Amino acid sequence: MSLLKVTGLGKSFGGVKAVDGIHFELAAGELLALIGPNGAGKSTTFNMVNGQLPADVGSIQLNGQELVGRKPRDIWRMGVGRTFQIAETFASLTVVENVQMALISNDSRLFSMWRKAADHKRDEALALLDQVGMKSQADRPCSVLAYGDVKRVELAIAMANSPKLLLMDEPTAGMAPKERNELMALTKQLVVDRNMAVLFTEHSMDVVFAYADRMIVLARGRLIAEGKPLELRDHPKVQEVYFGTGKTFEKKKAAATAEAA
Repeated sequence: MSLLKVTGLGKSFGGVKAVDGIHFELAAGELLALIGPNGAGKSTTFNMVNGQLPADVGSIQLNGQELVGRKPRDIWRMGVGRTFQIAETFASLTVVENVQMALISNDSRLFSMWRKAADHKRDEALALLDQVGMKSQADRPCSVLAYGDVKRVELAIAMANSPKLLLMDEPTAGMAPKERNELMALTKQLVVDRNMAVLFTEHSMDVVFAYADRMIVLARGRLIAEGKPLELRDHPKVQEVYFGTGKTFEKKKAAATAEAA
């Protein structure tokens, strides 16, 4: 049974269809890449799944429960987490305090426990940091961390509500190749260990080919291809919407390498 099922999803802005009747499913234990050129509808799709934008038409179901019409906070409590293209942490707080804040926000006793917030859920926060390799830096302020480490902290924060589904908006943006691979390998391990699902957008095709189990390709709001990354590598429609010249991913990579040299 699919964890996430999207059916006939659509959204328009001023008569322009940003997302036009797309369908896809995602199972627990799977990483699904959502790719496409700028303006393809990726962000709009993300924002509808987590409730930041209302869908005009269609259905979004998580374990059979309808998400369309629910508020983002309610969807978060149902088990949908999210990370952003630009990592969001409280720079003035320590690493562990950032994760504690996320854990406390999921606690109905927030206000009664505020006086003890420094100790509240510290052990749980440390356990999450251990999973992302940041426990040793728990008491450092986030403001002094390298960007790759901030992304790890953000991932720990996203785990605070034990998500069934994690939405990751360009998770490796701004990262060096080594950091990209480390973050995505960590994400893949969390998917396996927690039996959750990840839906992510990504412009770095090496990341998609290395870590996505499947990918779906959007262009002008429509789904034009779906399948395993290697199966779609030379798909004519994918090549056309990405490059407009019929170039393959391998040729584009070679051209970029030549320019850098």
